Amino acid sequence: MKVFITGGAGFIGCNSADHFLTQGHDVVIYDNLSRIGGQANLEWLYERHGRSRSQFIHGDIRDYDRLLESIGGADVALHLASQVAVTTSVLNPREDFEINALGTFNVLEAVRHRCPEAAVLYASTNKVYGGMQEIAIVEQPTRYAYADHPHGIGERYPLDFTSPYGCSKGAGDQYTQDYARIYGLRTLVFRQSCIYGQRQFGVEDQGWVAHFVIATTQQRPIAIYGDGKQVRDLLHVSDLIRAYELGIAHMDALSGEAFNLGGGPANTLSVWAEFGPLLEKLAQRPLPITYHDWRPGDQRVFIADIRQAAAKLGWQPRISPQEGIGDLYQWVARNPHLFHRS
Repeated sequence: MKVFITGGAGFIGCNSADHFLTQGHDVVIYDNLSRIGGQANLEWLYERHGRSRSQFIHGDIRDYDRLLESIGGADVALHLASQVAVTTSVLNPREDFEINALGTFNVLEAVRHRCPEAAVLYASTNKVYGGMQEIAIVEQPTRYAYADHPHGIGERYPLDFTSPYGCSKGAGDQYTQDYARIYGLRTLVFRQSCIYGQRQFGVEDQGWVAHFVIATTQQRPIAIYGDGKQVRDLLHVSDLIRAYELGIAHMDALSGEAFNLGGGPANTLSVWAEFGPLLEKLAQRPLPITYHDWRPGDQRVFIADIRQAAAKLGWQPRISPQEGIGDLYQWVARNPHLFHRS
């Protein structure tokens, strides 16, 4: 099988490439190396697998001709390349649109014209559900919680694209589903929650779990926006990739559908009131932090209802936040040279 991965040198991309290469597949990594850590991730893949079954193409998904030339022969197109931060989308909405909306359109068109039988997996986001201000929230000692959604937010919840990022990713989400209906492409949309794990070079406005871990090991300041009791469901990258693999296996039966992929109610943490003590235990010292105003659109709670993925893909998360964060912390601590400038 030939797997074409846009954003293949990124955090999720390089872990996905590593997985498929380990399984014996050929992988094409298509990336413009604009993200922190991309070159290091690419070199890591070469060290582990050599260059015989992996091909790197320096390309941008906004360059349709380059994409069209590169994607031919793919059996799977795993579309991960993206502008990933809400804050960046507000500062530069045109670039956000061109990468996320137009870039996804380019990928779908390239598949349609060059490899129409390929399985297409699109990494969407839980931000397509918007701020969800109408949902009742209760405040508990260390976290906020849904008053009436014990299983989390399901795929039938109304979409609400409330930021440039939400609009651009949501456009790609809807285009990917529609290309299955209109053109018969074999596509799946995965609306992903907070993904974390090794090879993640998190920064303040994206990848907060890794950002806090890196800041702790590098003794950098940590800023908390809001009161630190906002809750997210966490999903380890290896559990995410298992879902990708199951999606490919079930593509013929499920093409055109969208799935929430997150930790679900069993794998949640509040971003500092609960995560902070866990991180202090790993660091074996207290961690100084500063509190700042809430950021616009920051959800008090997001927890994905993942029962549809369980029922149709046979998938459940396996790695708890405590286990996964411990593993991430040890990897960051063993590799301080990777983070001197990140």
